[in-house]
Amino acid sequence: MSAPASLKYSKTHEWVSVDGDTATVGITDFAVQLLSDLVFVDLPKVGRTVSQSEPFGEIESVKHVSDLYAPVSGEVIAVNSELPNKLELLNQDPFGGGWMIKVRMSDAGDLDSLLDVESYQEHCATESH
Repeated sequence: MSAPASLKYSKTHEWVSVDGDTATVGITDFAVQLLSDLVFVDLPKVGRTVSQSEPFGEIESVKHVSDLYAPVSGEVIAVNSELPNKLELLNQDPFGGGWMIKVRMSDAGDLDSLLDVESYQEHCATESH
C-alpha cells in the first residue's frame, strides 16, 4: 500500500486529510508495518485540545509502546471509537477506516510544516536503512 498523494505527513508517521478546518488524523502503513502485532491504542477524548508535535495518545505492539503525535493543533471533535476493538483496521485500511481522530484546527498554518507524499517517502527510505 502506498501513501496517498492527497494527504500531508509528519516525520513521526502520522497522516492528515483536510476538509475545511477539520483534519482527520491517522498513522501510515509504514508505521503500522514498523510496529507490527498491534495490541492496544489509547486515543484522546472528544473536547481535548491537542498541540502540534505533542503526544495525543499511544499505540502498543507486542514489542513496544509508541506515542502518537498530533500533526496539527486544535480541538478533538471526533474519535474513531471502533479502533480500540478493531486494530486490524490499521492493517487493512490505515488511510481510511483506520483513522484515529478528527481535529478542528486552530491554525491552518500547521499544515505548512508537514510533508507531501514525495518528501514523506524519501523520509521513510532514509529511516529504513
